[in-house]
Amino acid sequence: MKIKFTLLGCGYSMGVPRIDGFFGNCDPREKKNYRSRCSAAISFNKKNYLIDTSPDIKQQLLQNKIKTVDGVFYTHSHADQTHGINDLRVFFLKKMKRIPVYADENTKKYLLKNFKYCFIKKSEYPAILKMNKLKKINKIKVGSKNLFLQSIPVKHGKIDCIAYIINKKLGYASDISKIYKKDLHNFCNLKIFVVDCLRYKHHYSHFNFDNVLQLVKIIKPKLTVLTNLNTEMDYRNLKKKLPKNIVPGYDGMSFLI
Repeated sequence: MKIKFTLLGCGYSMGVPRIDGFFGNCDPREKKNYRSRCSAAISFNKKNYLIDTSPDIKQQLLQNKIKTVDGVFYTHSHADQTHGINDLRVFFLKKMKRIPVYADENTKKYLLKNFKYCFIKKSEYPAILKMNKLKKINKIKVGSKNLFLQSIPVKHGKIDCIAYIINKKLGYASDISKIYKKDLHNFCNLKIFVVDCLRYKHHYSHFNFDNVLQLVKIIKPKLTVLTNLNTEMDYRNLKKKLPKNIVPGYDGMSFLI
């Protein structure tokens, strides 16, 4: 079974350009420098599962011609990963069936508090989402095919964030400052590793350029793709600085795994 993984957005919390038009070091003539906020899609057997619902999710799905959403897996509760949640309403209306959502305990509490109307019926408005417990191994069965998402807590500054490993082939860690030692083995020898690389300089809650290079030497993925890129990280300049097994991500980039 071939699974398509799409980077819907690979930009940091303010996107590139920012709302005020600021590109920083990023050349506006390079299309791959236009970055919406981080989220991803997993497509198989005519089903689509999202990782996060960024504030840009509507445009991301339109641009990638994704017309159905069958579930959402959240990484953490920050606004740039959750605040597109209301746009899931249309997918409920198409089937009149609540969309399953998976989140860790902290993200669950945040979503239920701040987007209560999405989960609990109120007056004439139906609930559109169904909250589910995020397991260590999440199995999705479609027909005779199975999709496995392993959820692994990683450090993201002062909080934990969920990294996902899909069918033991692709890792996705969009917001990360540290992998716990006990979990490091899960990231070794992946086919593809999509990882946070905010900027060149140190940041307390994100990997920077040097952090990624050091980690890749240890876990040895076949291909590493950088995401959560800010306005310092011009696509072409960044690509020149990287070894062949590491590439900058861009919106709409996809892989078959």
